Amino acid sequence: MDTILSIKDYSLNFKTFDGVYHALNNVNLSVKEGEALGIVGETGCGKSVTVRNILGLLPSPPAEVVSGEILYADRDLLTLSKKEMQSIRGVEIAMIFQDPMTYLNPVFSIGSQMMDVIMAHQKFLPRTQRKNKKEARLHAIEMLHKVHLPNPEKQLSRYPHELSGGMRQRVLIAMALSGNPKLLIADEPTTALDVTIQAQILDLIAELVAQMGLSVIIITHDLGVVAKICDKVAVMYAGEVVEYGTIKDVFGKPQHPYTDGLLKSIPHPERPPEDLSGIPGYLPNLLNPPAGCRFFERCSRANEQCNNPPPLKRFNAGHHEVLCHLAKGI
Repeated sequence: MDTILSIKDYSLNFKTFDGVYHALNNVNLSVKEGEALGIVGETGCGKSVTVRNILGLLPSPPAEVVSGEILYADRDLLTLSKKEMQSIRGVEIAMIFQDPMTYLNPVFSIGSQMMDVIMAHQKFLPRTQRKNKKEARLHAIEMLHKVHLPNPEKQLSRYPHELSGGMRQRVLIAMALSGNPKLLIADEPTTALDVTIQAQILDLIAELVAQMGLSVIIITHDLGVVAKICDKVAVMYAGEVVEYGTIKDVFGKPQHPYTDGLLKSIPHPERPPEDLSGIPGYLPNLLNPPAGCRFFERCSRANEQCNNPPPLKRFNAGHHEVLCHLAKGI
């Protein structure tokens, strides 16, 4: 499979009143055609910041790219103009956000908003493929049907407040996929939903990815979601990818102490409750990040060498990467 997106040596800062916030440090990730990548880590570790600038959604200033590139179809997305990004955003790369009520306008109907999105994509398509308003409406109905929203024609005339949270999220998914993108980014798409609806939305995303042959990046706190849907996982901590590889390698044979700590904090039916453990402490202040390992203060295995920047080690023929002095492979 060919690589559809590649993030290389990517570092990003935010300029604040308190100083420079070092949000991302030397991030490296890639997604192949038809592949699903999960990005996990606690709040504030840099998951959303990493993916939002794929679509140029971080204002500059305060965001400032320090180094690296984000390659899509052999083009560095960080160097494209606003007009060039518009031809990619929503058409080739689409995004689903975590709170559907925030991203749907309460004063316009679902149909009006969906048709606006569909029509906005038309100017970037060949003339022979462009839709008129009538065709755009039929396409909106087709997309609502594809996300299993009941009676899609009726839903077009409804307003966001008339739909449940799960229904609103299905609308956002339909809008995101209406441009027939090649890459779908889902930024914590189930956070605002209850548990039963979360499962339905995740099953829907998995179904659509399989049907449409999409590549997908899923941002989440839920390791179970990643294990169910994804082929690969990147574990982020304090703006760095500390472990990256296949689900089998990373979850089955975790090498970084942070990954191990995340897995041990999850209840499991085959483990007694007393085996559950948390990770003590807090994320470091990235206004003044540690010179060595960023997990040093919270790591129970840390020793003197961890005061130095950790090396990137590769195992399993290079498919399993770990940013840690202590990683030894299995």
